[in-house]
Amino acid sequence: MIRAATVDDIAEIRAMIRELAEYERAAEQARATEEQLREALFGAHPAAFALIAEDDETGQAVGFALWFPRFSTWTGTRGMHLEDLYVRSHARGDGHGKALLASLAAICQQNGYERFEWWVLAWNEPAIDFYTSLGAELLNEWTVCRLIGEPLAALASQAPAVHHRVPARQD
Repeated sequence: MIRAATVDDIAEIRAMIRELAEYERAAEQARATEEQLREALFGAHPAAFALIAEDDETGQAVGFALWFPRFSTWTGTRGMHLEDLYVRSHARGDGHGKALLASLAAICQQNGYERFEWWVLAWNEPAIDFYTSLGAELLNEWTVCRLIGEPLAALASQAPAVHHRVPARQD
């Protein structure tokens, strides 16, 4: 079964995020707290949304998908960015990942989102094979860029004064 996450799922979502980070060899980077996740998913201005995959027999959470809307200047429409898709190892191959992705595709269709995008690590061949079997296009000509820590702060310190409306933090 696939269902929308509730605030009661926060601890389980956090646990699965940590499991995913361990699988992706980056456990030390998974620092989100339950409080941060609660605010991000269920606060006054949600930053993201989540679906839970449950085992039909036990009702236990076996996976999750966390996503947020994005906007394309090229199409002039919103789309969906899938931040995390994770199915626990004991439940892989049972259709939970495909059911999560199909549910997200349905959300895209219902909301008029023209694009459904996500990243996959280049070494994760099982995931790549799974995604391409569903018809996903790998955009090999694009490279992800990221600023964090000191480089982010250094660039921010060079910003000119902003004289237009910029969205405020939502906390």
